[in-house]
Formats: sequence, structure tokens, C-alpha cells
Amino acid sequence: MEHRFELLHVGINTASPDEAAKLAELLCGVFGLAPKHGNKSEFAGPYFECMKAPYLGANGHIAMGTDDLEGAVAELREKGYGFREETAAYTPEGKLKNIYMADEFGGFAVHIMQK
Repeated sequence: MEHRFELLHVGINTASPDEAAKLAELLCGVFGLAPKHGNKSEFAGPYFECMKAPYLGANGHIAMGTDDLEGAVAELREKGYGFREETAAYTPEGKLKNIYMADEFGGFAVHIMQK
């Protein structure tokens, strides 16, 4: 079964909390988005996650969502793609809720999430 993916947001690495806040503020102003403050990042609407410190990916990450994360991960493994197991997060019930792929694409890590 071919799993469907949907772009959820783009994470942009910045060097500091101040830089993340300024970038999020700029993106909110340009696109008329509402800011949302987080522990590790500043969001500009649901589309841009401005990281307060560099994380995975030279430039940041791309978050992709799917309705069946465990099935999608299995399918991608069959296609030869790997995952960074140390990034896997689980629900209290033990179901996978997100994980990063091992490779970067164009300088971006890919974060796959359960929708």
C-alpha cells in the first residue's frame, strides 16, 4: 500500500532564541500568521517552526504527516530508507507519533509525524 504524506511545516534552524523570535515575527507579519511560543522553537502560524538553536538538518527540517505512521515507516524501510531511532517519540500507549529519517534532503532533515 502506498502511504500518502502531507506537508505539515518547515523547521528553520537559527543560531539563538532572539534570532528565532525575530524570524517568526517577520514571517507572521509577511503572511498574516499568528505567533506561537514553544520551549525549543517559535512558530509562525502552523507553517514555520523557527528553532531557537540548530537541530537536525543543516538548514532545518521538513515535517511530513501521514494517517498511518507505523505503516509509512515500514514502507519507507522497504524502499531502503533509514530512520534515526533516537528521535522516535511514542504516545503513552506505545504508538509511534514521530520520527526523523536518517538522510537529509537538500540540507533538510525530514520529520515524519502521525496526523
